[in-house]
Amino acid sequence: MKIYFITGGAGFIGSSLAESLIKEGNKVVTIDNFCNFYNPKIKENNIKVLEKNETFKIYRADIRDRQSIKKIFDENKIDVVMHLAAMAGVRPSIENPVLYQEVNCMGTQNIVEEMKEHNVKNLVMASSSSVYGNCKEVPFREEMIVDFAISPYAATKKANEVMTHVYHKLFDMNIIMLRFFTVYGPKQRPDLAINKFTRLMLEDKEIPMFGDGSTSRDYTYIDDIVDGIKKSCDYVMENKDVYEILNLGNSSPVTLKEMINTIGQALNIEPKIKQLPMQPGDVERTYADVSKAKKLIGYKPKTTFKEGIQNFVNWYKENQDLYK
Repeated sequence: MKIYFITGGAGFIGSSLAESLIKEGNKVVTIDNFCNFYNPKIKENNIKVLEKNETFKIYRADIRDRQSIKKIFDENKIDVVMHLAAMAGVRPSIENPVLYQEVNCMGTQNIVEEMKEHNVKNLVMASSSSVYGNCKEVPFREEMIVDFAISPYAATKKANEVMTHVYHKLFDMNIIMLRFFTVYGPKQRPDLAINKFTRLMLEDKEIPMFGDGSTSRDYTYIDDIVDGIKKSCDYVMENKDVYEILNLGNSSPVTLKEMINTIGQALNIEPKIKQLPMQPGDVERTYADVSKAKKLIGYKPKTTFKEGIQNFVNWYKENQDLYK
């Protein structure tokens, strides 16, 4: 039985990953601080079933607390770390850049330092497609120069890619940094557009559309992301001298207007759109080239956007009381 350590384990991606790993017979140790970025009851609901399983353990602590991280490594013989915990979101990072630096950069430093101290060699970590900023060339490839961030959030993710490379070189850690492209599906955070727009349509309210609706995102379904993370874990545990950056996307961008209409069709509701100016820090498009991930770890996204939205809408209707 392998022991997986997931940071941010009560969140959208973390809890979905934990469920999948436990179903496969593994032990999962997690940490989450249940902060008020959104209603902590949502995270509590995410792990409600997991907490009944003896192979799941959660530490309610903050990754900025080095002693809490040390305690987790002291008490558990960890095989691989999946570092997903972070302050998320482009727009909130512009309002509070210092907090993003503290959590995303110093929190990560605590993780890799304790990995070093406890001789844990395998790390898979969430980066973000936001590091590409407004790169003109598409699709986005991992070898592109991404030194021109347009939000503090993106800057912290790029900084983590650089810092973890140091630990790979100096301390022989096997590391894969995963650039996630707009993850969606059941349990998605309430601040993200698909969740928010679904809620507004069901409440017969206007949808705020920033720009003319032509901006696009490469939406990636949660099951495909979880599969990519698990395949990355297998790779770092089975190979030596690993440092890789991989895109995990769907390679099929969807415009904002198309996204709104697809949700409307799934709900059988005609969206009421309120057009607003573009927001600072927003990028025009994201579009993942996933050929490297396909070749290296066998990543192959399977869920179409229409299927994924229908799955999310079905789930949301059964759980909408969480978001009121």
